[in-house]
Amino acid sequence: MTLTRNEHSPTRAALVEWVKQLEKESIERYDSHLYLQGARSALNIEEIKPVYSDASPTLYGFEVLNACFDAALAREPRFIAFGEDVGRLGDVNQAFRGLQDKYGPLRVSDTGIREATIVGQAIGMALRGLRPLAEIQYLDYLLYALQILSDDLASLLWRTKGGQIAPVIVRTRGHRLEGIWHSGSPMGAILHLLRGMHVLVPRDMTCAAGFYNTLLRAEEPALVIEVLNGYRIRERLPDNIGEFTVPLGVPETLRAGSDITLVTYGACCRIALEAANLLSEVGVEAEVIDVQSLLPFDIHGRILESLKKTSRIIFIDEDMPGGATAYMLQEVIEKQGGYYWLDAPPRTLTAKPHRPAYGSDGDYWSKPNVEQVFDAAYEMMREVDPGAYPELY
Repeated sequence: MTLTRNEHSPTRAALVEWVKQLEKESIERYDSHLYLQGARSALNIEEIKPVYSDASPTLYGFEVLNACFDAALAREPRFIAFGEDVGRLGDVNQAFRGLQDKYGPLRVSDTGIREATIVGQAIGMALRGLRPLAEIQYLDYLLYALQILSDDLASLLWRTKGGQIAPVIVRTRGHRLEGIWHSGSPMGAILHLLRGMHVLVPRDMTCAAGFYNTLLRAEEPALVIEVLNGYRIRERLPDNIGEFTVPLGVPETLRAGSDITLVTYGACCRIALEAANLLSEVGVEAEVIDVQSLLPFDIHGRILESLKKTSRIIFIDEDMPGGATAYMLQEVIEKQGGYYWLDAPPRTLTAKPHRPAYGSDGDYWSKPNVEQVFDAAYEMMREVDPGAYPELY
């Protein structure tokens, strides 16, 4: 095609059409069926908003999940849950508290300390028509199951060209709280290795419950990463706890603003909101967006619409440098065309390039904190008007 680029003939026109047709056929042959299409796709599940009334109680986050799983077990006889300490104890954060007694040890059960086996069992059960929720106790422990998740589960629909699918829900918890072995956030690795699965990162337990309801109505594999430091935060319990759904790939704007866009997820949502409130005191109005799901990512381009308004953007998370923030930056700046709307270079704020240290001080110095978000946004605004935003340090 390069050699004949200056030619204009029927023969070359026919060659161009042949190349286009070959590309179309090759995409169908080699690239299709990474995710499910049609009515069973999680992307096609109807959104149902949570409903609240004067009688809606305020509960701890783990109690919201407990009510969600109780409703799911009652509604869907194929739904089973298992993992380390899930059965008798009700899981380490009590989201399954009392449910083994209510539904029996066949539906809510314990496993040995073997993450690869937990996932392998779930794949087999899902292939036989059950709807398993396999719990990996902490996100750090997902490393022991990554080969099975990547080679066997995430690739199944693609390598069978739609012939087989295993709708496994992998539930885990992570991000900041408990030090080196329990508060990791290796999202970059997960995003690279688990294409073919949905990767969901709810900021609270109500959002997580909505995702579980969505996934149980669909038939696709997914990983849900709950916020480790959110189980003791109080939330209102929706009246329709077993029915409401949260759509995949749709960010939520948590705070409107016109000067700068802060894009984040999970536990960092609270950090970004606190920083945005402090920025408002110095005349900077930050828009805070929770992406909610990383795979799929912002399928309607809502972050781009915010960037068109603010022309400045910071991506924040607890992964190491070059991880999920780099992925989000590519999605918005390159794929969505956000580059054309920038008035300042985009920034990323991440965890330090080492494992998180233990304790509140270790958490503060290992992960993004409110002051770092404030300083980064303030410096971007200072480039616009140094007089209005004098140097901080």
